[in-house]
Amino acid sequence: MVSVPIIQVLPGDSPRLKGEDKVHVLRLAAIETALPPILVDRRTMRVIDGIHRLMAASLKGHKVIDVEFFDGSREEAFLKAVEANVEHGLPLSQADRTAAALRILKSHPTMSDRAIAKSTGLGARAVAELRRSSDSVPHSNFRVGRDGKVRPLNGAKGRLRVAELIRENPQASLRQVARTAGVSPATALDVRRRLERGEEPVPSQGGTASAETETPRDPMPVPNASMMGPPSTATLEKLMRDPSLRQSELGRRLLRMFKENVLGAKEMTDICASVPSHCLEMIIQLSRANSQIWEDFAQELNRRARIVNPE
Repeated sequence: MVSVPIIQVLPGDSPRLKGEDKVHVLRLAAIETALPPILVDRRTMRVIDGIHRLMAASLKGHKVIDVEFFDGSREEAFLKAVEANVEHGLPLSQADRTAAALRILKSHPTMSDRAIAKSTGLGARAVAELRRSSDSVPHSNFRVGRDGKVRPLNGAKGRLRVAELIRENPQASLRQVARTAGVSPATALDVRRRLERGEEPVPSQGGTASAETETPRDPMPVPNASMMGPPSTATLEKLMRDPSLRQSELGRRLLRMFKENVLGAKEMTDICASVPSHCLEMIIQLSRANSQIWEDFAQELNRRARIVNPE
């Protein structure tokens, strides 16, 4: 555990769909005894668990906060965040847990339904239904349980695929064959040994489990961002007079970006009319991508504002 300046800690990838609970922040701020350290991703300095404690500390005027660091990928950090919020603190809502389970299914498709259920606080049947009903969850022929053991879903299908891959390329690594076939490395090794002995890849006495069937459904529509008016020249001029922005390189770069957007907005009608027809699709895609970048930037600033000014 180490003490870190609060200003260095960033909001994390929270499983809470509605964001932070200000009432809970006030409750924590009223506690006089020291609160447990927050959990932070060492690589990104983003909060994994403890955003309400961070906001409470900021509200009380603290400059530093006790931190425990987590080392892992972004997907592992989110899984840890969900598990931590299920185990203690302010409970996650049913919608929070369902959305978290679906995201974990996408990032950890080999994780068993029971393991995901334990991590999210959902039932195993609810997780299984999410897996079946979503066409965005990658398919896998095996599951990794809470005990860490690998269990095949359809042993016969996976073994036959391994045998096919080995016959096509006998020099391929077992790890690559296993990954391509969607089975465990141990299964790939067993198939290769059976082939070397002249045996069938599927043991005759082994039962084969039915493969999970996925029912494709139409993807949920992505809501359009609310329509905003043209950029405000008055707001830009006010920002350009702010010395805290003008006196830093990053601040000046941000002001230049805003200035280009304000000036460009005034010419957008003429620019739109001049775009060659063969470039339309590419410019549409690029425009939407840039729009999303600014939207993400605004959301990040909004989340930081809630920490600096939690009231």
